[in-house]
Amino acid sequence: QVQLVESGGGLVQAGGSLRLSCAASGRTFSTFAMGWFRQAPGKEREFVGGISWSLGNTYYADSVKGRFTISRVNAKNTLYLQMNSLKPEDTAVYYCAARPVAHILLRVGEYDYWGQGTQVTVSS
Repeated sequence: QVQLVESGGGLVQAGGSLRLSCAASGRTFSTFAMGWFRQAPGKEREFVGGISWSLGNTYYADSVKGRFTISRVNAKNTLYLQMNSLKPEDTAVYYCAARPVAHILLRVGEYDYWGQGTQVTVSS
């Protein structure tokens, strides 16, 4: 049973930084695609960024490129999302997602497993 547990959300002022964590368990994630998504009130869930766990390559949405960075620590089975230069429009619930494939996936429907989400609020 795959479990994904996000943490690290909170309230931050515009221009600040947060680091989200996604603790993964239940499988060996070395062959997984992992993704970060977000959902603001009244909006659809959208892709933020993704990583191939085995290859380490990443891909980001244009809206966060240059500000957000995804990384993983294999020994801890933990995925991170470092968010810098935060803007009020980054306010959303952030979700971690996983699927047992090697390449990066961009769409909500392509992921099999989801965490419960963590709230990020950026004040102006």
